[in-house]
Amino acid sequence: MRIAQVAPLAEAVPPKLYGGTERIVSYLTEELTALGHEVTLFASGDSVTSARLEPMLPQAIRLDPSIRDAVAPHMLMVQRVLDMAAGFDIVHFHIDHLQLPALRGRGVPYVSTFHGRLDLPEIQPLIAAFPEAPFVSISDSQRRPLGHIDVNWAGTILHGLPENLLPFSPREGGYIAFLGRMSPEKGPDAAIRIARTAGIPIRLAAKVDRADQAYFDEVVAPLLDQDGVEFIGEINEAEKAEFLGGAMCLLTPIAWPEPFGLVMIEAMACGTPVIAFNRGSVPEVVEDGVSGFIVEDELGALAALKGAAGLDRARVRAAFEARFTARRMAEDHLALYRRLLGQDRASVLRAV
Repeated sequence: MRIAQVAPLAEAVPPKLYGGTERIVSYLTEELTALGHEVTLFASGDSVTSARLEPMLPQAIRLDPSIRDAVAPHMLMVQRVLDMAAGFDIVHFHIDHLQLPALRGRGVPYVSTFHGRLDLPEIQPLIAAFPEAPFVSISDSQRRPLGHIDVNWAGTILHGLPENLLPFSPREGGYIAFLGRMSPEKGPDAAIRIARTAGIPIRLAAKVDRADQAYFDEVVAPLLDQDGVEFIGEINEAEKAEFLGGAMCLLTPIAWPEPFGLVMIEAMACGTPVIAFNRGSVPEVVEDGVSGFIVEDELGALAALKGAAGLDRARVRAAFEARFTARRMAEDHLALYRRLLGQDRASVLRAV
């Protein structure tokens, strides 16, 4: 099958540091290529792939301070995809909704994956305006805010990681891990409070976005001087294995409807249990009492910490292998592509 994967341009594919969507696009692209398909990746020029790379700009936008309008390169990319569309059996967009007006009436077989939150009020009328556009959700819970809208859902496909990307770690190093963004919705301040109350060291590996700088300065930074609290900063892919594999658990006290939560399956791949608040996708990812614990609040997390050390880390790894490999993710996408291509394109794939 001739497949186009259209990635965001904010980060390289795969990203040098933080970048969940670009990481998933990379894993999917590599697995589809390994399965023998002809894949073209539309991404920044500093991306690395075994597929054919169609570079849209020399380097990722986040690493290029000369780019002040991030939308403009994406619009050029959409036009490039349209110019080349006849060479693909299907085009898979990962840029949320920027492509929708351009695809209407073009007769291009395509599907789009939503990677972010859908509970924003400005998103809902936009999606409602394109009832013909086929979408993939990354969890069933991600769809809930659009439950009153007629959305052409093509399917839900949970994320996956290359099976051998993060090695299994049979022993933990006695600390709690927090990995993600320093943002209110990710709850690093709650993670610190939980760890301090439990008397367990916590290590935080996190990115501070410009939009979250005030929150970090005012809420999180004052907590970092306490004993047993270590802020590492942003880490790359190579550093995750040691960081997550050495933790007694990953603590995810999220305060928002998490669309998926890639860090949870990264921890599971290392055999590290996950303690996560019951928000968004968490019940679809964590098997309570097997790969971790699902809790309602900080008190619940404190109680769960007592049981985390008793979970079988080999069983946590087995749960990852059973449900969250990149090969499974790629095969699910191939089944979806074939199903869409076999349906009535006038109503499913082609804008009317």
